[in-house]
Amino acid sequence: QVQLVESGGGLVKAGESLRLSCAASGSIFRIDTMVWYRQAPGKEREFIAGISAGGSTNYADSVKGRFTISRDNAKNTVYLQMNRLKPEDTAIYYCNANINTAGSSWADYWGQGTQVTVSS
Repeated sequence: QVQLVESGGGLVKAGESLRLSCAASGSIFRIDTMVWYRQAPGKEREFIAGISAGGSTNYADSVKGRFTISRDNAKNTVYLQMNRLKPEDTAIYYCNANINTAGSSWADYWGQGTQVTVSS
């Protein structure tokens, strides 16, 4: 069984920074792409940033230049450094990972989400 656990959310003021973490645990053989999404109240879940196993990254236009995704493969953890936060960044942030478990096929797993609130 695989679990993804996010941490690092909180309440900050506009212009401040937060760093989110998402750690995968369980019977993990290999992790491919790891992705951060977010969902604001009344809106659909949207892609924020993704990183491949080799370290290639891509970002949504809304966060490009402010957010940085990274990963530590030894720790099965993905990070999201969020700088110059804006009130419109307020949302629940979710991580997603494509994981190959020992003796099984690839599957997508989701974390439970962590709340980020940015006040003006």
